[in-house]
Amino acid sequence: MKIKPLTKEQLIISVDRLTRFKETETKYLRVYKDIIINNLIEPKLKKHELDNMDYSDMTELVQTIINSSFSLKDDDFLINRRLYDYENSIFKLNENTLKLLKNKINYKSIVKILPDDIPDNLKWMKTLAYEHPDENTYGFPVKKVVLCEGITEEILLPEFSKVCGYDFSKHGIYIISAGGKNQVVKYFYNFADSLKIPVFVLLDNDAKSNLDEIKPRLRNSDKIHLLKSGEFEDMLPDSLIIKTLNYATKNISIAPIEGLEKCSSKVEFLEEFFKHRGLHEFKKAEFAHLVKENITDINDISQEILEIINEIKGTSVPLQNGV
Repeated sequence: MKIKPLTKEQLIISVDRLTRFKETETKYLRVYKDIIINNLIEPKLKKHELDNMDYSDMTELVQTIINSSFSLKDDDFLINRRLYDYENSIFKLNENTLKLLKNKINYKSIVKILPDDIPDNLKWMKTLAYEHPDENTYGFPVKKVVLCEGITEEILLPEFSKVCGYDFSKHGIYIISAGGKNQVVKYFYNFADSLKIPVFVLLDNDAKSNLDEIKPRLRNSDKIHLLKSGEFEDMLPDSLIIKTLNYATKNISIAPIEGLEKCSSKVEFLEEFFKHRGLHEFKKAEFAHLVKENITDINDISQEILEIINEIKGTSVPLQNGV
C-alpha cells in the first residue's frame, strides 16, 4: 500500500466536515471516500469499488491513511468514543452506519494542530479531549433543532432568546432556516425519520397547508408554531424597527418615519422605505443584522416572540425580567 499523508489543511477540513450537524452516514461516506481517492496512491480504487466496499473495510483503510500523517501513534480513543456516543444520541443509526464511527482515527493528534480561529463544531471537538468537556459551550452537543422558514428568524431568535436569559448555544439549540415553507416540510420529513432529538417548527401565517402536511408526522417530542399573522418581521415591535431604521439612516435621511403602525405588512413597508429613502434594495438578512445590533432589552421583544422562545425552551414558566 502506498499512501500520501494528509496535509494539515486536509486534516482540519476532514474533521470539520465529520463534526458538522449533518446526517451521519452521508457525511462520513463523503469524507472517507474523498480521503481514499486523494491520498491512497496504490492500490488505486475506482468509484464503484468504493461504493461497494464494506463499511468496516473502508473505516480501517481511512484510519490507516489518516494515522500515517502522524509520526506518533496514539492509543487514547476517548474522542472517538465521545464522537460515537454523540452521533448515536442524535441520529437513528443502523448497524452498518455505526461501523463508520467505530474507528481508531488519531483524533488526539488532530486536535493539537487545530488553530484558534475555527468553527464552533471544531472548538467543541477540542473539548472532547478533556476529562470533563464543557458541554454546550459552543452549541454542541445539539439537543433540539429549531426549523424555520427564513434567515431573519435564524439571525434574531437566538439574540432575542439570549436577552430573555436563555442562550441557545448553552442549551444545545440548533436553528436552521430552510429557505421557504415548502422546504420546511422537506426538512421536517427527513428529521422525523432520522433524528432522535426534538424538532421545533416555526411557520409564517400563510403556511397553514404546510402545517397540515407536517402534523401527521409530528412525534411526541416535536412542536409546531404557526405565527398568528404575517411573517416573522411582523412580530418585531414597531419601536425596534423605528430604532433600527433611524440607526441605518442616521447619515442619510432626517425625514420622520411614518405609517409603520398602520401597515398590514412590515416587509412591504420596509421595501418601500428602503426604495424611497435612496437606500439599496431591502434585504432581509442585512436588515436582521441591523436589528440585532439594536436589541438592548426585553422591551425590544414582542409578546409572540416571547411565547415562541418559551415554547422552544419547553416551558410556560416566565422568562427572566418578569416576562
